[in-house]
Amino acid sequence: MSFIAEINNYIPKNEQEAQDKKIIIDCIQMFPHNILLRDNALAHITSSGFILNQTLDKALFVHHNIRNTWAWTGGHADGNPNLLEVATQEATEETGISVTPISKNIASIDILSAPGHIKNGKYINSHLHLSIAYLFVANEDEPVTIKHDENSGVEWLSISKIECGCLFTDRDVYLYKKLIEQANMWLA
Repeated sequence: MSFIAEINNYIPKNEQEAQDKKIIIDCIQMFPHNILLRDNALAHITSSGFILNQTLDKALFVHHNIRNTWAWTGGHADGNPNLLEVATQEATEETGISVTPISKNIASIDILSAPGHIKNGKYINSHLHLSIAYLFVANEDEPVTIKHDENSGVEWLSISKIECGCLFTDRDVYLYKKLIEQANMWLA
């Protein structure tokens, strides 16, 4: 199934996802030639992975160099229309561990803002990440590795840390809680 069909078939969980899905589909129609490429400086598809341990009481986060905060894994599609493959590859590259999808279905659709920043000595303007997210499980005993050009840490955090207000923005808390709920529903 094409990534466009996957997005079209996705059933939004709430008003935010319904609106974001509509805008993502509009962007795909407006930019069919480069929606999967980061050379679309306005908005492009990204694919993220939220990694949970097998008991769903911890999540694996990376300390993102550009954002300077703990975050889930993910990255640019860079032309690859298989968004589950992109999310899996990014999760493994950024953490060093193997991950298994909880489902091959999309877990969340979100539009995330990427503030302007310097990367590899070049200014990257503010833009939108049209985020297509998947859920993974992994063995928390498997050794993790840091991908130094992207992150400065990889750590399993208790799910309770997500809501503490000390590590994540309100938007991140909303997003991660939504993904945890989806994981619990799929594995119930």
